[in-house]
Amino acid sequence: RSAQQGADSGDGSPSSAAAETPSGEDFSLSLLDTNLPAEAETELRSFIAKRLTKGALFEGMGNVASVGLSIPEYKVGCYYCRFQQENLLEMATLESDISASEYVVCFLGGSEKDTFRLELDKYIQSLKINLDVEQKTLETYVSPFLRSWFENAICPVQRVVQLFQEKLAFLLHAALSYTPVEVKNADERTEKDISRFLAAASLQGLVQEGTMTSLCIAMTEEQHKSMIIDCSGPQPQLHNAGSNRFCEDWMQAFVNGAEGGNPFLFRQILENFKLKAIQDINNLKRFIRQAEMNHYALFKCYMFLKNCGSGDILLKIVKVEHAEMPEARNVVTVLEEFMRE
Repeated sequence: RSAQQGADSGDGSPSSAAAETPSGEDFSLSLLDTNLPAEAETELRSFIAKRLTKGALFEGMGNVASVGLSIPEYKVGCYYCRFQQENLLEMATLESDISASEYVVCFLGGSEKDTFRLELDKYIQSLKINLDVEQKTLETYVSPFLRSWFENAICPVQRVVQLFQEKLAFLLHAALSYTPVEVKNADERTEKDISRFLAAASLQGLVQEGTMTSLCIAMTEEQHKSMIIDCSGPQPQLHNAGSNRFCEDWMQAFVNGAEGGNPFLFRQILENFKLKAIQDINNLKRFIRQAEMNHYALFKCYMFLKNCGSGDILLKIVKVEHAEMPEARNVVTVLEEFMRE
């Protein structure tokens, strides 16, 4: 049985529990930092202990669950992640008799937190690299870091929507078409927010890796080169920016959602935006396969591209994907000519 230290919870709530990889119930949990009331912290600790006993927490991979706590007297979404301090992990590997403390960080908030699980995993990674549980570091770095999780990991999409307003369409277009973006005269937080928004809005991981690389190269080589965002004034100024009807329609959905100011809603809109883009790509690919032997299907391809609002981007994506397929490539070439005319 090893003595251990703990991790965190929060609405901005951090609450913390540490555990060695448990066998049965052979571990202890001790509190490192929290801003939960004592009764709720005990309930959360009991919830985490049960998960650890079942072996349901994998190192570095966050989970999201609904947890009933007496304060604030309703079920809340809880993101929790078990991890070990980076340098101790290496030492434990080298010397198997070292028993390194492990930590469980819990963040409490809206039940929709699953949409931000990857962002929170990255946030924990930053903590893991810099964690030192000496009291001085706990007060000066760890506690403030844990308390700013909501602001830093959840709110960037919302802040970008509020900053860009109607100009958000250009940002969505850049993310979808893999156009390189340069940000100038922005403070560090704004620059990071824009970068995170572009990453979250792109189809990375949803289209083939090779397609993405080829698209990035193709867009970089195009005449207009990078889109430039100048943040020196109260409103960002954009140069070499492109847009289309698809991105303008989705921009409207973001702007309409801004009245409620719910960051989870913005993220859901972003996921729906990507889902629709992927559906359109798949539909176009299906039409292209049919058009290889059917002139009517070729006309259907053309009408689809014309009406979907995003024909410029879809054509680039399928052109890259079909570069090595002669028949499909011929179809794409004909479609390009029609679209130009």
